[in-house]
Amino acid sequence: MIRCSLFFAFCLLTTQASLAADDEIRHSFFIAGPTFTGIIGEDDQEVWNAGNPAARDGYVLPNGNVLIAWSAEVQELTRDKQRVFHYQLSAENREIGTAQRLDNGRTLVTELGPKPRLLEVDRNGLILTEVPLRPETDNAHMQTRMARKLANGNYLVPHLLAFKVKEYSPTGQIVKEFLTDQNDLGGRPAENWPFTAIRLSNGHTLVNLTHGNKTVEFDSAGKVVWKISNDDFPDAKPFADPCGGQRLPNGNTVIASYGATGAIKIFEVTKEKQIVWKWTGKHRAHEIQILTTNGKPIEGEPLK
Repeated sequence: MIRCSLFFAFCLLTTQASLAADDEIRHSFFIAGPTFTGIIGEDDQEVWNAGNPAARDGYVLPNGNVLIAWSAEVQELTRDKQRVFHYQLSAENREIGTAQRLDNGRTLVTELGPKPRLLEVDRNGLILTEVPLRPETDNAHMQTRMARKLANGNYLVPHLLAFKVKEYSPTGQIVKEFLTDQNDLGGRPAENWPFTAIRLSNGHTLVNLTHGNKTVEFDSAGKVVWKISNDDFPDAKPFADPCGGQRLPNGNTVIASYGATGAIKIFEVTKEKQIVWKWTGKHRAHEIQILTTNGKPIEGEPLK
C-alpha cells in the first residue's frame, strides 16, 4: 500500500509538472533597443537582427517586413534586409521620435527639434501631411515619444515634460488631454513622464509613465481607472523606466522596463496585477511588440 501511494504521488507530481510546462507562456517578440533591434523567438533565441541597434520605435508589419525608427531615419526592411522604404530626418530638426505604418499606406513620423511636428509621408518619403506639435519645451529629446494615429483620424501624442498626453486633430487642434501629474498619481514630484500612449478598443487610453515607474489606464474623461507600479510588487520591483508597452487581446499588459540592466526587462501583467511572464535576457527594450504566444499569432487588440 505504501509503495502504491508513493507511486500515485509520483504520478500526480509528474502530471502537475507536465501541466505546468504545458501552461507556461512562451512569447516571440520584436524589440527596439540600444544593443539589439530585432526578433526574439519563443525559444529565447535571436531570430532576426536588423543589424543596427539603438532604434527608437518599430514593429513587424502584416507583410512580415519590419518598420524601424532610428534617431535620424525610418526604414522598412524585408527579412533579408532589403530596404523598401526610407525617410530621412529633415535638416531643420534634430531627431526622429517614432514611426507608424498607417492603413492608407502612409507612414507617420514624428520629428523633434525647433519645429516639432507629425508627418505623414508616402512610399517615396514625400511629406503629404504636416501637423505642428505643442510640447511645451525646447528640449528636443524630451518633446515627445510614441505618437500614434487613431481610428478617428486624430493623433495621440505623449509630451513628457508637459505631463500630458494630448490628442490632436488633423488641423493641429488639441481636442483632449490626459494629465499624468494628477494628485492620485503623486503629482509632479513623481515625475510621471508619459512615454507610450495606446488607445484601447474600449475607448480608454493606456499610458506608460517613465521615471514615475507606473502604467496607468485612463477613461475617456481622463480619470484613472487602473494603475500598476512597483508598489504592487515590493520584492520584484519590475518597473525600471517603463517605455514601450502593449495591451494583448487577453487583456494583459506587456511592459518594457528600459532602465533594467540585470533583472526583469520585459514583463506581462494581468488586470489583477499578477506577473504571468517575464523576460530577463541580455538586451534592454525601448519598444516591444509581442508577435506570437505558444505558437499562435497575436490578433485582436491593436498592436500599439
